[in-house]
Order: sequence, then structure tokens, then C-alpha cells
Amino acid sequence: MAAGFQPVDLNNVFITSPDPGKYVNIAERDGFPLNCCTWIKGIYGICMSGDYDTILCVTTGDCSNSIMLMEVLKLKRSNVISFAYPLEPDRRLIGHTLENLADRLCTTLPAAEKIKSALKIPRNMALELDRLTWQEGMVSGYENHFWLVSTSDFNRNTLEFRDQIGALLNECSRRKPYPDDMLRLAYIGVPPVFGKEFYSFLEKNNARVVFNEVQRQFAMPVSGKSLAEQYSNYTYPYSIYGRLKDIKAQLKKRKVDGVIHYVQAFCHRGIGDIIFRESLDNPILTLEGNQDFYLTQHAKTRIEAFLDMLRKKSKVKNQTLRTTN
Repeated sequence: MAAGFQPVDLNNVFITSPDPGKYVNIAERDGFPLNCCTWIKGIYGICMSGDYDTILCVTTGDCSNSIMLMEVLKLKRSNVISFAYPLEPDRRLIGHTLENLADRLCTTLPAAEKIKSALKIPRNMALELDRLTWQEGMVSGYENHFWLVSTSDFNRNTLEFRDQIGALLNECSRRKPYPDDMLRLAYIGVPPVFGKEFYSFLEKNNARVVFNEVQRQFAMPVSGKSLAEQYSNYTYPYSIYGRLKDIKAQLKKRKVDGVIHYVQAFCHRGIGDIIFRESLDNPILTLEGNQDFYLTQHAKTRIEAFLDMLRKKSKVKNQTLRTTN
């Protein structure tokens, strides 16, 4: 933005498309293998279909397939540049990386710091929506997901984003809260390929998501005084143990009953499920998605069984407390 560009999150363009499958088909026709991540293929299809001046590929800190995706895009597109997060959230290293990016985009880090300050208002509005989700029960899990994930590019129009989320915040003040007896769930992992159906299905089964982990990180919940500090507090690109620390704190704070860990088929991040299961005390359901773009009956059955287990566990716990008292 400091360089005069309009950022566009290609993940969001892909998954909100009326027909995301057509972009996957473009990639597969061009030779992408069937056992490659749907997101990678979808982003490639979007790049081939849209008129984008510059493609910025995150090669470290995100997807293990991004490097080869970038190589293919260089073959197809004229202006493709890379950005690599350092392996550790070191402010000095991050500052150096950001300076290199600013130089590549023909701007400066001080100019970018001014943009950071301007974005503080819409980011805080998104974080207030998050608070209203878990603390006041005024916001649905999908609304929470949509507006937090949208802070990656502010839906390509920052002023319009502010107006729309401001209107939603005003509407929330007049809503009736969700019932207290609904199960409180955490969603961890990359945003789902399922979309709105996932969250509505949970609510139909008397459960709601009160914590969307990665989506919340997009809103930069721990801002910092500089861009380097802000991006060192951003947990997603670094070690899973930084994410784990944040997740544990939020599970306790938000009084979560159970955790749904979403993993994308053929994604290296799915291996992290081993660590989450060893490290978290809450019951965990691991849900895998590929390119269905909807909840299969098998997924629905697994979710229903998980929610039944949580209710039985909660009932036993309450009976134990009454007996003790």
C-alpha cells in the first residue's frame, strides 16, 4: 500500500468464488498433480485468470509448495517476487526482510509504518468483533471467521471495510446473545475450504466457534510499535510452539469445550496434529478437507459424534461437581 499497490489476497478470491473448482481445473489442465494441495492449485488458477500487476509469493513461513508455485508463475507471468519470513520471530531479521521488500516495491519502511498506523482502526474493529464473539455471544462463528480473515487485504477496500464492519458492530449491539448452553469450540489450523456451511452446521447442532486461531492472527492481535515488532508477534509463519502458546491462552480465556483442528489434504501442516494432540488438554477432532468445498456426510457424522462426546463429558463433569459440593 505504501508503494501505491492495492493488495489482493488470492486465497480469499479463490475460496469466495461462486465456482472455486474451475480454478483447480485450470491448474490440473496445466499439469499440477492430483495430490497437490487444493489451495495451491486454486491460487494458480486465479493468477492465470486475473489481471494482477505483481504476484508476491511467500516462500518461507507459509506453504511448502509455494516455492515451486512461484517457479511456475515465473514461467507464466512477468512480475513475480518472493518474500520469506525468517525462521524465528526475530525483530532485527524481520526488519531487514521488510526493508528488502520495501526496496523491491520502490518504497520505504517509514512510508509503510504510516500505513500500519492508518490500518490500526480497522484492525481494532475486527478485534472488537472477535471480543463480541466469545465474550458477549453477539457474533456468529462464520462472521468472526469472515471479518478476521478479511483483514489480510481488507477486502481490497479499506474504507469500505471500515464502513461495513462498523455497521455490523452497531447491529450486534441490538442482537440477542447466543444461548449459554451451546458448546464452545475452537477452530485451529488454516481457514477451511468448506466455507460458511461448516459454521452453520455447528450452530444447527447447538455448538458455536468462539475462537478462530489463524484468522485472528491476520488481524494482528498483538500489534507492537513497529512493523518488525508486529510481524514478530504474528504467530502463523513461525514455529508451531509459538502458535501453541497463543492457542492455550485463548482456550482458557474463552472457556472452550473442544477443539476442531482443520488440516488441508496434502499439506505439511497436517503433521502438526501430532503436537497439538500431545500438548492440548481439550478434546480434539481433526478434520481434513480437500476440494469438496462442502461438508461431506462422513464429515458431518464425525462432527456430530464429536459434539455428542463433548456433551457427555460436560454432563459427567457437572454431576461430579454437584456430588463434590
